[in-house]
Amino acid sequence: MRKYLLPLLFIFLFVIESTFALMVAPTEMFANERWFIPHFLLGAIMLLVIFGSKKLGLLYAFIFGLLFDIVYTEIIGINLFLFPVVTYIVYQLMKILQNNLIVTTIITLFGVALMELGSYGVNFIISITTMGFSDFIFSRFIPTLILNLIFIIIVIFPLKKYFERYVERLSL
Repeated sequence: MRKYLLPLLFIFLFVIESTFALMVAPTEMFANERWFIPHFLLGAIMLLVIFGSKKLGLLYAFIFGLLFDIVYTEIIGINLFLFPVVTYIVYQLMKILQNNLIVTTIITLFGVALMELGSYGVNFIISITTMGFSDFIFSRFIPTLILNLIFIIIVIFPLKKYFERYVERLSL
């Protein structure tokens, strides 16, 4: 049963992201100006790469990037490319930097920022969005970083413990 917990965790986060996005869609509460885009699944995958297994993290990044493209986007390939690339960049940065919770939080948030900027850039280049860069920064990028920072702060310690134990069990 334990071997199914990690995939179930990621499937749960995949579903929660879309549910959360619908619940916190811009409404009058936010003056229709702010988009809070959850990247909970990507954050958890980046934490898996940092605290657990590079291979598993990149595999899940690839699988869920494809799944995101199939379910949520019009173009197959944006998330399929960005999820593994961002995850790999985070992994490489953590090889260089000190591995503590503060640095990990900042690097994971940096990964979310790369994902948002990459997604915006691709959508802007292929004319799916007409939002200007300054509008993007203030209405989507900053609120998204705040939301995901809160998520990372809440889950970093429990996921760190879980991923470290999970990798220990795999190596036995």
